[in-house]
Amino acid sequence: MLYIIGLGLADERDISVKGLEAVKASERVYLEAYTSILMVDKQRLEAFYGKPVLIAHRETVESDSDEILRDADRVDVAFLVVGDPYGATTHTDLVLRARQRKIAVKTIHNASIMNAVGATGLQLYNFGQTVSIVFFTDSWRPDSFYDRVAENARLGLHTLCLLDIKVREQSIENLMRGRQIFEPPRYMSASLAARQLLEVEDARKAGVCSPDALAVAVARVGSDDQLIRVGSLRQLAESDFGGPLHSLVLVGSRLHLLEADILRENALDLSSLNAILKRDFGIE
Repeated sequence: MLYIIGLGLADERDISVKGLEAVKASERVYLEAYTSILMVDKQRLEAFYGKPVLIAHRETVESDSDEILRDADRVDVAFLVVGDPYGATTHTDLVLRARQRKIAVKTIHNASIMNAVGATGLQLYNFGQTVSIVFFTDSWRPDSFYDRVAENARLGLHTLCLLDIKVREQSIENLMRGRQIFEPPRYMSASLAARQLLEVEDARKAGVCSPDALAVAVARVGSDDQLIRVGSLRQLAESDFGGPLHSLVLVGSRLHLLEADILRENALDLSSLNAILKRDFGIE
């Protein structure tokens, strides 16, 4: 049996009882370590599970899945995913490969940012398409997400922006020389995402992500030091929300009165938020 197990968002205790039972019953346990991170290290997981945890980097999952699936037709193997296995990132390719080998697959779900973003007070059924924002470079500044944000905005829907993480990235020099030397991990902050959105808006000029647009920064959702702050994109771009992981929400025009009340509780500056609510949403 191949178990695909969601770990939740914060630490080793977020795994479900069903998921923990599957881990303890498995002969090998892999932790997918390239789409997201928990806020604790591998050693904490191993101590909690009472068994070793093998790190599965992108190249392992995408190019060496045979090793993950080895003997899974005879023994139980657990594949752990931060959040929910089919939340922000799907792992359907691994599931399909298992089924092609006649290996039984069982998925055990958990919370992900896709539903935990409800902690902002914004109602989940008022969200539109989710977008991803990647780190800009000097030569690569993709902005295709802007079109999806614009589509959501036309419908008055909120947009959840998932922010880039870089793990096991190689410099051009090390890549060309074939050296297995990796750059330090990087995690995009909500403030950097806001600055990149403003840059794209300056180029596109469609009024989708203006400096005065209302947005919500979300940091470390599900942890004891979870942080949610509400303000204009300009305000968020100039703020510090602490350590990773972060997300960003662009607020749609169909904002409900109850949603506005909860946003006020997390305002960076209440008077400026009230001014935005009155000007853009007709809410006093």
